[in-house]
Amino acid sequence: MGRLTGGDPSLLRRINSAVVLHALRGAGFADSPTFTDLTRTTGLSRPTVEGVVEGLIEAGLVVESVAEEGGAKRQGRPARRFRFRAEAGHLLGIEIGPHRVSALLSGLDGRIVGAGAREVDESAGADDRLERVRQVVADVLRRTGVPRSSLRAVGVGSPGIVEADGTVRLGTALPGWTGLPLGERLRRSFRCPVLVENDANTAAVAEHWKGVGQDTDDLVFVLAGLSPGAGSLIGGRLHRGYGGAAGEIGALHLLGREARPEKLLSTTGEPLHPLDEHAVAEVFAEAKRGDAQAQAAVERFLQRLVHDVAALVLALDPELVVVGGWAAGLDGVLEPLRGELERFCLRPPRVALSLLGEASVATGALRLALDHVEEQLFAVETTVTARR
Repeated sequence: MGRLTGGDPSLLRRINSAVVLHALRGAGFADSPTFTDLTRTTGLSRPTVEGVVEGLIEAGLVVESVAEEGGAKRQGRPARRFRFRAEAGHLLGIEIGPHRVSALLSGLDGRIVGAGAREVDESAGADDRLERVRQVVADVLRRTGVPRSSLRAVGVGSPGIVEADGTVRLGTALPGWTGLPLGERLRRSFRCPVLVENDANTAAVAEHWKGVGQDTDDLVFVLAGLSPGAGSLIGGRLHRGYGGAAGEIGALHLLGREARPEKLLSTTGEPLHPLDEHAVAEVFAEAKRGDAQAQAAVERFLQRLVHDVAALVLALDPELVVVGGWAAGLDGVLEPLRGELERFCLRPPRVALSLLGEASVATGALRLALDHVEEQLFAVETTVTARR
């Protein structure tokens, strides 16, 4: 099913199909509705519902449920029951990070049926990193028995400023990433749409879908690290900015806002490597053991992080700030952040740690793919991640 257009002669039929399909998917696997149930739920006439369901069966999106045995027998012919075929297609959510690539596989209902991940060296070039992505995807598909032809959409979360066509306009976190036509390169491996998004943006979408932000439509997700970034939902919609650079708080040092985080967190005067997570973790560990230099470095880093977040909060006024990334697993992030936001912001937001941890980016990428498919199946609805 394509998008609805005002000049489409089948507009009403397609709206009815979307409404019925939405009702069937919402019913779930265990509660297969009858024609009567669908008529009552959708408000459509029975003949209309019957015609739509038969069409959806022909399209492979709906199947008639098999009557359960052992139940109380009723006189007469039992009512026909139907269910949405979540297995009629599959979706992939992929994270491409500095140290690992991961993938989540789901059916058309968004329920995860497979997952996989592989480590990758931080110095790996674009070709090697993309080859690792292909290996992870092949492993997941093989282990789940899902053919590649079953994929309806692939979502990808990657560091950097990502354009609408999937080109990384600027990506300093990964070698060879700036200018990389990432979407084009990945589409060679799939026969379905591939949607590429900034990693912090996908993480924000994930928290809104399955994480701590499910109860709010205005949130900021902070991907905390030596090159921090942020993704924002405003009024339930992903906010990318005009050129996809919204939330790049890691660039605030360019405005004269102190030194780079990798220098602030150094205990030797030599800046840490932005991708050396082990060195960063060691500084935090030394601070916890009472080392004065490490404690001073951590304090500098946290002050910089909370000031960066405060600037974004002042601009957007979110209800919730979610902190994720590797720094979220280190002690001492939340309380200074809460204190600084109370100090600087007219209306301090709630602050919470991510519930999804390492899975946040891949989960958000999966939601990106699901949104794309839902635009096709339920074209009368507006999705969180749709681009302008």
